[in-house]
Amino acid sequence: MNIILVSGKLTKTRTLTLSARHLVFGGVITLAAMLVMAFGLQYSLLRFASSINSSFVNNLIMSAQHEHNEKMQSYVRENLSAMASKLGQMQAQLLRLDTLGERLARAAGFKPQEFMFDQVPARGGAVSTRPATEISLGDLGRQVEVLTRQMADRTEKLGILDSLMIAVSAKKKLVPSVLPIEGGWYSSNFGWRIDPFTGMRSFHEGMDFMAETGTTINAAAGGVVATSDFHPQYGNMIEIDHGNGLVTRYAHLSKRLAKAGDVILSGAKIGEVGSTGRATGPHLHFEVRQNGESVNPVRFLQLPG
Repeated sequence: MNIILVSGKLTKTRTLTLSARHLVFGGVITLAAMLVMAFGLQYSLLRFASSINSSFVNNLIMSAQHEHNEKMQSYVRENLSAMASKLGQMQAQLLRLDTLGERLARAAGFKPQEFMFDQVPARGGAVSTRPATEISLGDLGRQVEVLTRQMADRTEKLGILDSLMIAVSAKKKLVPSVLPIEGGWYSSNFGWRIDPFTGMRSFHEGMDFMAETGTTINAAAGGVVATSDFHPQYGNMIEIDHGNGLVTRYAHLSKRLAKAGDVILSGAKIGEVGSTGRATGPHLHFEVRQNGESVNPVRFLQLPG
């Protein structure tokens, strides 16, 4: 590049020749000067910002701080709202867990004071020698999320256990385990005996409970009345079907208070003691039959002692 200098003081023109190296060197010098000026201006603003009475600078700084604070507050509000929603879900799950726990404790035979679900568990311990650390908002959110998943898992498992225990309890209510007479005594047990009418050895297919005429007879388990009729040998007789091949028979009644097809609950009154049919006196003949065959009622009944 050639630069021609013309002046009235000069008798003749002068020519300056600039090479590529000169241009690059000049550009570098110019860029360096601009950077030095920019850094110098920034340093002066930061160094003397407190002493410079400039409303523009103050407004600029305050605007930046306000924008930062707004972003932080918005972030905190969003996280607090999310955690509040999670805490609400956890509270609802805790109520369900408390209800399930109390029901399972009762079903398992525990006393109410042994499991106090409505009280916060007691905790304590000595001060640790390790330095304590503050928990951040992010760590708190992650812990709440983990606890939510764990509570959902425990709730599902306890729900399955509760359903199984309800099914087991229902099956137990269909097993003849309740004594059909309260206060009566056994006058004849299940098995071989001397027949009171013939004096010969014969097999007794049930148990005899001796009691006064009119004594209440209760269903040994829940079920459906299959038979309620008069039998030549059993007299007034009621049979209750409990399902799974189990049937209970109540004979020699003075009164039948349940008819065929009735749904009977465990312990419900179904009749009164009498001496109808082949009987030497007032008593209840009680049988348990499984798949048509008589079995010893002692296997099922909760006998005192």
